[in-house]
Amino acid sequence: MEQIKFEFVANQNKKVEIQVGDKTFLRHAIRTHFVSENENYIEIIKQYVTPIYEEGDIVSISEKIIAMCQNRVLNAKDIKLSFFAKFLSKFVNVTPAGESVGNPYKMQIAINNAGLLRILFAAFCAAIGKLFGVKGVFYKIAGNGVSGIDGFCRDAYDYYLDKGILNPDKPNEVCDEIKEKLGVDCMIVDANDLGVEILGKSSSIQYSVEELKGMIKDNPAGQANQQTPMILIREQKQIEIDYAAASLEQSI
Repeated sequence: MEQIKFEFVANQNKKVEIQVGDKTFLRHAIRTHFVSENENYIEIIKQYVTPIYEEGDIVSISEKIIAMCQNRVLNAKDIKLSFFAKFLSKFVNVTPAGESVGNPYKMQIAINNAGLLRILFAAFCAAIGKLFGVKGVFYKIAGNGVSGIDGFCRDAYDYYLDKGILNPDKPNEVCDEIKEKLGVDCMIVDANDLGVEILGKSSSIQYSVEELKGMIKDNPAGQANQQTPMILIREQKQIEIDYAAASLEQSI
C-alpha cells in the first residue's frame, strides 16, 4: 500500500512532541470510526495505520478497541449484583479518571474474576493503606485484570452505560500477530490522564517498558470523545533523516 504523507496532529490540550530521556518522539492521533463488538482489529489497523506507518514507528493501541474486537464485553442485564458488590463499591475513592470499582457492576465483575475472599482482603489492605497515604493497594492485591475493567459509565458515549469491558485476552500475542500480518510494531495500553500501563507489546520492539510509557505518559489519545484510540509514534531523528534524504534527492 502506498504511504500517505501527513502532518502530525495532536488532540486538544495534548502535544505532538514529547521528550523521553535524550530522545524526542512525535505522536499522531489517529481518528477512527466507532469500534464495536466483533470487529477485526487486523482490518482496522490495516485501514487506518498501514497507509502512514513507516519502519521504526510504534503504534499505541487502546486496550478498549482490542477487547471490543475480541468481544470481551459484559452486559449489565447479565450481571447479578451481590450485597458485597453494592457495599464495597461505596468505599472506593472516585478519581478524575473515573469511578472504577466504585461502580457496583465493576465491583461485581472484580468479585467474579478474583473471588470474594481476595476482594475482601484487597479492600481491607486498601483501607489500611489509605491510613498511611498509600494508593493503589486494592488493585495490586486484587490482580486478575481488575484495574482494567472499563465501561458501565457514560465514558463520552451512551453506548457504554450498560456495558462493561474486560482487558484484552493475550495482548502480547495480539501485538505479535499484528506485527506478523501487517509489519506494524505496536503496544496495547491502558491509559488515562492519571497513568499508563503497558498490557502487551510486539516482541520485536527494542524500547524498554519505561521508555514506552514515557512516549504516552500524557495520554495523547485522551479519554473523552476524541475517538482516537491509536497513536502513531515516530522518533524525531528518523523524521529528520527522511527529510534530509528527500531534500538531497530533489537537489540531484
